Amino acid sequence: MLQPKRWISSTRERSWEEKGLPHLLTNGGTAELTLTDAVYQNVEGFGGCFNELGFVALSQLPEEQRTRVLFDLFHPDGEQKFSICRLPIGASDYALEWYSHNETDGDYAMEHFSIERDRKYLIPYIKEALALNPELKLFASPWSPPTWMKHPKAYNYGTLRWEHENLEAYALYFVKFVQAYKEEGITVHQIHVQNEVVADQKFPSCVWTGEQLREFIRDYLGPAFERHGLDTEIWLGTINAPEPWDEWVKKKVTDHDAYAHTVLSDPEAYKYIKGVGYQWAGKWAIQRTVLSYPELRYMQTENECGDGTNTWEYAQYVFNLFQHYFTNRVNAYIYWNMVLGPKGRSTWGWEQNSMITVDKEQQRAILNPEYYVMKHFSHFVTPGSKRIGQQGHWFGNAVSYVTPSGERVVVLANPFKEARTVRISDGTEIYGFELEPESFNTMLFDRQINE
Repeated sequence: MLQPKRWISSTRERSWEEKGLPHLLTNGGTAELTLTDAVYQNVEGFGGCFNELGFVALSQLPEEQRTRVLFDLFHPDGEQKFSICRLPIGASDYALEWYSHNETDGDYAMEHFSIERDRKYLIPYIKEALALNPELKLFASPWSPPTWMKHPKAYNYGTLRWEHENLEAYALYFVKFVQAYKEEGITVHQIHVQNEVVADQKFPSCVWTGEQLREFIRDYLGPAFERHGLDTEIWLGTINAPEPWDEWVKKKVTDHDAYAHTVLSDPEAYKYIKGVGYQWAGKWAIQRTVLSYPELRYMQTENECGDGTNTWEYAQYVFNLFQHYFTNRVNAYIYWNMVLGPKGRSTWGWEQNSMITVDKEQQRAILNPEYYVMKHFSHFVTPGSKRIGQQGHWFGNAVSYVTPSGERVVVLANPFKEARTVRISDGTEIYGFELEPESFNTMLFDRQINE
């Protein structure tokens, strides 16, 4: 039977508040959420992305606060306990400006490849995180190849030039990146071939088809990693969806076939791929891919970004993303910008949410609503936990896990504007929780076996 241990709640007014233990219901009734013995995917962890603008924002904090923020994000005894994070290969849309690791036109041998710029902004950021958590896993993806490798020759828009010599060189570009970071003492555990394969944007971007991904992984990237003895995993990612969104929704069932299935159905490409990364409207396709390839691992590679206002309402939407992706069997959930300045404005002119806002004028770090959404999951659902089964009318507002130590963790939202009582059970006793309006909640239970 379940034995309640802790209950923590967050509302608009009060974040991460310890609540009293729930009452045992003796008058029977039906539970809105019943935990079952079914066990699903392994949880590899939670994290965010290292970006240049995040490092700049962090650097504006007083040393004591900056140290505290980093500890709470990355240390195993911190608040978030991040265990898997992302970094860009070259400029992301939250870099200070465009750059790649080799802008020497025609350098197919990658003799001029360099990560010198990363030593100023990204590598110090990553090394501070690794000092706090040496077990932190890292995955990397480019937003764009070097401009001379594209058509047209630009960091935004365009596609990779599809010539044998150019494709060989681009595979070597990835090899050089992994090797260069290794020399810095940083292990890149996964490579995802392209950020948002259908993003044709004003920021660094490059469009790929499923057929191109298949050929590049099968004939170039996989063999290059083998030749150079790299044990870095190759992932099929990050798959998003095209704009306009309404047109995408009309044809959403095709994404699995056009990207994941096109690549994974080829045995020679499949043998190199360890997992699939979906983000943004890729959420419409993950169900089909998981059903077809349940043996692979999956990741939500970038939390949707909002508009820089960091509202409670958007945090409620983000909670629904967590619930959707975990119910559809992702092994990890990655936030986007962990830290930004006020309004989260990018170099390319748009504003996005972040977990933490650094107020330079007031010299303080502000913990935004999505910080607490993430904490309600990541603080207790440690790597090695597994998602477990649940039934009942509250299924769509909850995700349940068992930790390596055997604790049951239920992460649950009350999306309504009024308080609700939710009864939680494992099929024996039923406990009643009085949930505050529009709240996020985490409940911890021990599981006792009746003799």
